[in-house]
Amino acid sequence: MADLRLEELNATNIVAANNLSLKPGQEQFIAPVTYAAEASVVNPDTAWQRVALSEERVVGFIHGNFDPENVHEEFRACIWRINVDAEVQGKGVGRFLAHALAEEAKRRGFDRITVLWEPGAEGPGEFFHRIGFQDVGETQYGDVIGALEL
Repeated sequence: MADLRLEELNATNIVAANNLSLKPGQEQFIAPVTYAAEASVVNPDTAWQRVALSEERVVGFIHGNFDPENVHEEFRACIWRINVDAEVQGKGVGRFLAHALAEEAKRRGFDRITVLWEPGAEGPGEFFHRIGFQDVGETQYGDVIGALEL
């Protein structure tokens, strides 16, 4: 997908970000169990939330976290959530968002980013592997921990 640009999540684009569509079966993979268990400890000061726009249309959203002091290594520089509108999945939007977060992580001095996902046939594991993430572990809830070395 040509001419994607990144914009901070704000009052103007949040409704569009919240209304991104999913392909059938994807809704069960939106938030891995581990994230639900950790959500209460997410610090809004460490959140990095951006949307991808194609022309003026929001086509994707990423929520990253940068917290070098987090006791869980997998939450220090991570993709907390990534959503790409069903209509444009497979056109480079997710890769664009993940690479933007990776560049921000490098700028902040991190040498890798992580992401967690629930394993499953319709889940995001194949996508993360395609863009360079390697499985490095599993959470206590059975979610895969993937890492991308920067």
